[in-house]
Formats: sequence, C-alpha cells, structure tokens
Amino acid sequence: MPLRPKPATQPPLPNDCPLEDVLSLLAGAWTVQILWFLRAGPRRFGDLRRDLARVSTKVLTNRLRVMQAHGLLERVVLPSSPPQVEYSLTPMSRELEPLLNSMEQVARRLKLLNKRVEKH
Repeated sequence: MPLRPKPATQPPLPNDCPLEDVLSLLAGAWTVQILWFLRAGPRRFGDLRRDLARVSTKVLTNRLRVMQAHGLLERVVLPSSPPQVEYSLTPMSRELEPLLNSMEQVARRLKLLNKRVEKH
C-alpha cells in the first residue's frame, strides 16, 4: 500500500517571497563569514583578506560589491595615500546578528554531536 503524502500545513511560498531572496544572498560564497568578521567593527579590505585566508582577491572584491549593492555593507574610502577602503555593517545587516549567533550555537552543538558519533 503506497503512502500518501501529507498535505502541507503551511501555504506555499509566494512567487515573490523575500525569504528566497535573503536566503540566496546569504548562501553566496563567503557572505556569512564576511558578516561574521564585520560584527566586531569596520575592517579594511586587507584585513578581510587575511581573515578569509582561502578566498581570492577577485572573489572577495566581487562578494563585497554584491553585499554593498544589496544594502548589507557600507564602503568608505579613507583619505590616505594609497587610498584604503573600509567596510562595515549597515543597520539592516546588524539585524542578522541574532541569526549568526544562533547559527554559531547550533554549529557548536552539531560539532559536539559529531565528535560523539565518531567515538562510537
């Protein structure tokens, strides 16, 4: 006897659902890590490059531009020679901090769980 699928208790997501947009943005390469490092305060490009040792300059530059275009980052050119650029979180991206904190807590619990599983 084949199992019948249960009907969804929630209505389907609308085609223009903003949740899909933010999930797509956060799923972008290095986005969450960049947000993580900028929580502590503004960082220069070179600092972020060192923080994210495995990312190429090209990829980091592109990701920062995308995040800035979506209103997650503020970019300030510092008056120096040579010019330096500093990135910081916008008020909107600060709203993601509780999400980042929750993700960290879950990741720690998963890591502990995986260690227990590996021992057995």
